[in-house]
Amino acid sequence: MAKYIENVNIYLSQMKIKQAYISLKTGIDKKKLSRILTGVQDINSNDMEKIANALGQKAEYFLSDTFRVPQVNGFAPEKIAFYAGNPTKQQDQIAEKLERLMENIDEVLSARYRFLNLPKEQ
Repeated sequence: MAKYIENVNIYLSQMKIKQAYISLKTGIDKKKLSRILTGVQDINSNDMEKIANALGQKAEYFLSDTFRVPQVNGFAPEKIAFYAGNPTKQQDQIAEKLERLMENIDEVLSARYRFLNLPKEQ
């Protein structure tokens, strides 16, 4: 498990992801997450899956001996995250819909880019 924690910490550092974000995405208490990531508290497989999923990966990714973090240069700098308090049930539902919408917008924009950059017929 030490390899998993080491790799997660490297990933968080390289990708500039805050523990508070992981806590929000996983539902793991901030203090517990901090204890896990500092090695004070043992991590269980359920928490490993939650953390990996919050980072968009599978747990096996962080267990790999050939672990590599993707280059940050390829990511759009305008992506941000913030915490605005505990949402109500209705706000949570709206946030889920917005998240799905944002995932689809990314697909639509990339399709639009490909469409606009089709080779012209001669």
